[in-house]
Amino acid sequence: MRPKDKIAYFYDGDVGSVYFGPNHPMKPHRLCMTHHLVLAYDLHKKKEIYFHIHLFIFSSSPDNLGEDCPVFENLFEFCQIYAGGTIDAARRLNNQLCDIAINWAGGLHHAKKCEAFGFCYINDLVLGILELLKYHARVLYIDIDVHHGDGVEEALYFTDRVMTVSFHKYGDKFFPGTGDLKDIGEREGKFYAINVPLKDGIDDTSFTRLFKTIIYKVVEMYQPGALVLQCGADSLAGDRLGCFNLSLMFLMLFAGHAECVRIVKKFNLPLLVTGGGGYTKENVARCWTVETGVLLDTELPNEIPENEYIKYFAPECLLNYSRQAHTLCNNVLKKSRTLISLRVSVDYAADHILVRSKCKCWKIFVASNILRVYRCKRFHLISIFLILMKMSKILMSAWISTPETSKFSVMMSITMETMIMIVTWTCEVTCSIFIW
Repeated sequence: MRPKDKIAYFYDGDVGSVYFGPNHPMKPHRLCMTHHLVLAYDLHKKKEIYFHIHLFIFSSSPDNLGEDCPVFENLFEFCQIYAGGTIDAARRLNNQLCDIAINWAGGLHHAKKCEAFGFCYINDLVLGILELLKYHARVLYIDIDVHHGDGVEEALYFTDRVMTVSFHKYGDKFFPGTGDLKDIGEREGKFYAINVPLKDGIDDTSFTRLFKTIIYKVVEMYQPGALVLQCGADSLAGDRLGCFNLSLMFLMLFAGHAECVRIVKKFNLPLLVTGGGGYTKENVARCWTVETGVLLDTELPNEIPENEYIKYFAPECLLNYSRQAHTLCNNVLKKSRTLISLRVSVDYAADHILVRSKCKCWKIFVASNILRVYRCKRFHLISIFLILMKMSKILMSAWISTPETSKFSVMMSITMETMIMIVTWTCEVTCSIFIW
């Protein structure tokens, strides 16, 4: 490991004052909340972190603005701030002025070459990757937003110098409708686009297992010179537009979303980290603050310090908030009903996610050995025990993070939902054993 990582953190106060309009789910105000939370935890006092306010002026702009991409005051300046921050972050990485660059305002991965799309006007990720390619032969792009990173994949679909890996919800007409397992790139870029389509309700354990197995093997075989990580927070449980069941921390240990950041950081490669989606503002601020701490190797206390936006985190005022436990418990029941289809899709992904380099004549099946445990009947026999352990931890988490005045009602609610979930899980596992 490097003795000390130099961190560049990009923030401009004007970015949080942008207003997309009434009833629009995108709220740039979440960036102000994140920044003040970072300051409240004194992360800016770390010697290896530097703050930058930067504007990069460029002439390109979208030719087509859809209904989900409204025209608002200071639109061009907004694009300058978030896209310019990502470009300058890549430049600082190229010039070895920092080891990790963070731009939570960036990560708008849906924008196309000639079209604004999905709340995204300029695809700053593509611009940042093109900048990194000036100094690095290969760049690996990783996307953990609940929505497929279609704009980035489309821009780099025909090149082998960038490998794109996206973990996202797919199916049921979920936006943007792309990211099928069979989409692997074309021409020189064939096999350099990896899509991991997932179903509703995937939890920390399943997501982290998939992420770690696939990313470790991809990095081992592809040997990138730099990494770009898009940390869309709409994959967290409880997001207004999301449907995943990821958390930040579990009993004060990194889990799910933050664990993915920790895994990528451990590769010790030049790393560009951006934001992305995320439509429950207080959860987005929690997420990106925790992950700023992860990148700084700093453990944050669960109690949120006093800051300008403390009222948004009431009544718990905790990073590991109690609503998260409720959402996890509610969604696990939904997940148990789709266990068999999820297992089949994981098997299919394990066998068919293919990475190949023509020049070195190697090919691998990502996760094909480790994830075959899903096919093993012994897995079904221990799954009941595992789910009991999982729910016990959820109950402990809820008990720790719930105020004394509401502990009884919270525990009664979760206990009833847990019993229903265990019965459902047991029946489906038993049926699947007999069927197989």
